[in-house]
Amino acid sequence: MTPMTAAAFKSSAEAAPQSGAQLLVSTLERLGVEVVFGYPGGAIMPVYDALAGSKLRHILVRHEQGAAFAADAYARMSGRVAVCLATSGPGATNLITGIANAMMDSVPMVCITGNVPQGVMGTDAFQEIDILGVTLPIVKHSILVRDAADVPAAVEEAFHIAASGRPGPVLVDLPKDVQFATTTADYGFPIPNETTPVDHDAIAAAEAAIRQARKPLVYIGGGVKIGGATQAVRDFVRATNIPQVSTLNALGTVPTDAPGMLGMLGMHGTRAANEAVQDSDLLIVVGARFDDRATGKLAEFAPNARIVHFDIDASEVGKLRAANVAVVGELKAGVEALTQRLRAGPALNIQPWTVDCARAAAAGAHRYDAPGEGVYAPALLKEISEAAGDAFVAACDVGQHQMWAAQHCRFARPEAHITSGGLGAMGFGLPAGIGAKMARPEATVVTIAGDGGFMMNIQELATLKRYGIPLKIVLIDNSSLGLVRQWQELFFAENYSEIDLSDNPDFVKVAEAFGVEAFRIDRRDQVSDGVQRLLAADGPCLAHVVIDPRDNVWPLVPPGKSNAEMMEGS
Repeated sequence: MTPMTAAAFKSSAEAAPQSGAQLLVSTLERLGVEVVFGYPGGAIMPVYDALAGSKLRHILVRHEQGAAFAADAYARMSGRVAVCLATSGPGATNLITGIANAMMDSVPMVCITGNVPQGVMGTDAFQEIDILGVTLPIVKHSILVRDAADVPAAVEEAFHIAASGRPGPVLVDLPKDVQFATTTADYGFPIPNETTPVDHDAIAAAEAAIRQARKPLVYIGGGVKIGGATQAVRDFVRATNIPQVSTLNALGTVPTDAPGMLGMLGMHGTRAANEAVQDSDLLIVVGARFDDRATGKLAEFAPNARIVHFDIDASEVGKLRAANVAVVGELKAGVEALTQRLRAGPALNIQPWTVDCARAAAAGAHRYDAPGEGVYAPALLKEISEAAGDAFVAACDVGQHQMWAAQHCRFARPEAHITSGGLGAMGFGLPAGIGAKMARPEATVVTIAGDGGFMMNIQELATLKRYGIPLKIVLIDNSSLGLVRQWQELFFAENYSEIDLSDNPDFVKVAEAFGVEAFRIDRRDQVSDGVQRLLAADGPCLAHVVIDPRDNVWPLVPPGKSNAEMMEGS
């Protein structure tokens, strides 16, 4: 926490006095903020008073968690710092899951909360909570503003910290008396120059390792998109012809249907991706952190591979797997330098390996000829992504549908796939779709949700209706908590405990009650027409898709097992 003090500022006799709330709004405007997501309350009421008539567009969500999730997706889609607002007490605590989600996935977000006046802090005042203390483990930084003169600097510092280095959420807490207080001071935060030079010795070592390798593999993580290195990585794989695998949060960094892309690795990854990792002799890890869902049993992950690890966060290098070559710094500059060196020398001697990887990918290609007349969710999701083309963006909730989308949708760019990766927060999909659509109105944004997660933030249908946001929603309904049910089937002797959602409401009627167009699909022969209707709808539209509750996600690496031990269903 950084307690701000007014001592660092000077007053200007010529400036008109402004309240802390007015300074907050004017600073956000000056920083180029266009949209904020929030929900008002007593302790942040002065800010909402200052918002009226400002240039900021405020989106009133129906639950503060929706504000945090929407801001998260807005940041992922736009590449800019996003803002959410909440009042003190329950308003602030309702942001917590969204803040943790942004922290886990390194999303630049500034969360602004009101608080009780400083004179009653620590007295258990009405709606008082120590939100800085509560959120300390899940924010990149916290700022409690104690003087109105400090508001501009606090907000600018928050934006800088949120976006610099490894991005993350920053909390700015504004006591109500600070929001009301007036001042003539308006000085900003001096932005430090934190450019890190490329480590050319490390780049040379990386080049040497790659030239020695016969089975190199690029392991692409979500940090590539975050670091603005997407094109650099694409240029690298084009120049070297080295095959690639992707984490969940990196899907689309290299288009999912590009030659050499073997798909997602890990628990629900492709067989080609997981086998390539296990067989490789060199992993070039770019912006990834060896997450357990990607590695499986860590001790048996890539047992024959040396590691070249690119990351902006030095604490990630060597945290879970020792790096033979560590390249710490900006990913874009580092990858570009490595590509330049490799282009200047002879071609890599890896053709047998690339042929083997291509054959494995072809042999393991998914099939979509499932028996029966019911809807096969993987085929449905594949068809939606292909029908929408390069404009397609999936805002995924968490569960079986999330894994099916990752496995079967076509993603042309990393912004096309938005999901709660590290935290796995159910309820993310609908507000995330709102945030993504607000950031990129021209994109065909489709929220892909399950019946369990959808119910967690279903109230945001009202937000869709109020603002006429033309979000498309695919609600995959298996009347159960599908992924939990699958694990209970496989690992808990079919003891199905508390996963039955067969008493779900009629989702079509619920959506229509909110004023959102909706229709039902429950047979395979309805899919193509349903996809066209969904994508052609002028406004928000929900397709309620009923599937067999017994459908499972395959392949699956059992918990605690090596990625070589993949289970595959019929």
